[in-house]
Amino acid sequence: MPFLISTLVGLMVLPAGITSTIPTESAVATTTVAAAVAPASFKLVTPGTKEAETPLTTKLTAYNAVPAQTDSNPFVTASGSFSNPEVVAARSNDLAKVLPFGTIISIERSYADTPACNYSKVSHQIGYRVIADAMNPRIINTVDVLLDENDTVVVHGRTVNPGIALGRCGEVTVRVVGHIGVKDIPKTQAELASYVAPSALAAR
Repeated sequence: MPFLISTLVGLMVLPAGITSTIPTESAVATTTVAAAVAPASFKLVTPGTKEAETPLTTKLTAYNAVPAQTDSNPFVTASGSFSNPEVVAARSNDLAKVLPFGTIISIERSYADTPACNYSKVSHQIGYRVIADAMNPRIINTVDVLLDENDTVVVHGRTVNPGIALGRCGEVTVRVVGHIGVKDIPKTQAELASYVAPSALAAR
């Protein structure tokens, strides 16, 4: 099943120059899919609707589930879900109406990396994300992806946490692809992709 899913995802064709965060075949193949059937709360966004056809342009940052970057209980998100670095993302409060908790998103960025934004270094870790956390009220128009505090990537010869490596990126395209109940958020990127990717392929 993981091979089939990754093969379908690999067949998707994106516009020239866009880097996708959809998991690659190798990423999906190394993760066990926990369930083949999506929960009843999962709903794919219908192609042609305003929600499907109106992507957001936001800033993109990353964080780790540690007290210094969250609060005294870093393993519980603002929605009450577990802080899972494989699938969770936060959004600024001004985006709460368009990205409520349980919204499944894909993230794309077509611009070249800059000294402040190393998107290409961590895009393979982003995949699909579920909005399950909220950011500090002073921040606006931003999506913040949760990444593993124990992971590392190499940027300009330095080994750093992927959250630090990403930095602060502008002009990021955030597309709403579905919705899921907060209690049903999957544990793995492969499982989340198995809900979304086959349907997304059919819609293109």
